[in-house]
Order: sequence, then structure tokens, then C-alpha cells
Amino acid sequence: MPDKPRNLPADQRRCVTVEAVIQLAAEQNPGDITTAAIAKRMNLTQGALFRHFPNKDAIWLAVMEWVAEHLLTRIDKAIRQAGASPLLALEAVFITHIEFVVAHPGVPRMLFGELQRSDDTPAKRMVRTLLVNYGERLTTLIEAGKAQGELALELETAAAATLFIGTIQGLIMQSLLAGEPQRMTTQASGAFAIYRRGIERVR
Repeated sequence: MPDKPRNLPADQRRCVTVEAVIQLAAEQNPGDITTAAIAKRMNLTQGALFRHFPNKDAIWLAVMEWVAEHLLTRIDKAIRQAGASPLLALEAVFITHIEFVVAHPGVPRMLFGELQRSDDTPAKRMVRTLLVNYGERLTTLIEAGKAQGELALELETAAAATLFIGTIQGLIMQSLLAGEPQRMTTQASGAFAIYRRGIERVR
């Protein structure tokens, strides 16, 4: 029988806490999630939770760190597996991002929530860092695509990267409004095909 949450070592406790928060974020407004609700989901007391995290902000930071690490790791793997074609790598990143959100629908709700906060929290700074690192990967792929003749030479790299992220965000927002995360999976290929026609080199 697996250990109950109360018996887990510190590093596993961190992972279980992150999982609990992401699950709760998929069910309700992330801003309304309390430490009491997190502890209840984990079958712990708040005191036990605070032995590993000094406050709620520390929990939110841990969640954002987990998101950044796991999303970028998946993206890097998708890029490697795509081979030498930057255009295929862009498509792989697009689909991988969608699959990550479908698997963790609470993640975008938390990301959007953090970016809307007026105060500059550690979690919000982590989200900005994630977006910068993500954008750097897209910039590298787009520039490589132009150099290899797959993408239009006149393509504005920054605009293409912004549109890439914006297209994904549009799919996410529509799925959240509809309450149907799985719809992103069926729409992803078609959305990328439209994006691709706008950036690839006309032969």
C-alpha cells in the first residue's frame, strides 16, 4: 500500500502539494483556493502543510516552478524528436503544449490568474520567466526555419512567436469557457495548419 500523504518525505510532499493545487484549480477559481482546502485535499492539517511551505505564496511558487520545469522539458523533448526541420519542430511544440494543458487543465487557470495580479509575487515572476524562456525557444526555431528556407525570409520573428503563443491561448480560453478541455485536442492540428500557412515560405 502506498504511503499516505502524511508519511511522505519532503520532496514527494512538494509534488503531492503541487498536484493537489492543480487539481483544485481545475475545479474552481484559483484565487479562491485556500490553504485549508489544499490541506483537506491532501488529507492533512494546515499545520502539517505549513511545515513544508511557510505560506500560500510559497505553495504558488512551487506550482509555477513545477509548471515551468515540466512544460519546458516536454517542449525540448518535442524539438529534439522533430529532427532537423524547424517547421516540424514548431508543430511538435504546439501539439505538445496543447497536450500538457489537456492533461493539466488547472495550469492555464493559474497562469492567467497570476498574470492578472497587481502585486509582483514570486509566482508571477516565475510565470514571466517561463514566457521568456518559451519565447526564446520559438525565436530560435523561427530563425532556423528562415535560414533553412522553410519559413518566409520577410517573416517578422517576434510577431510570429507572439502569434504562436496567442493561437494556443485562444484555444485554451475557448475550451475553458466551454468547460471542455478535450476540444483543444481536436482543434489543435487545424489551428496550427492555419498558422503554418501564414509563416511558411511560398514555393
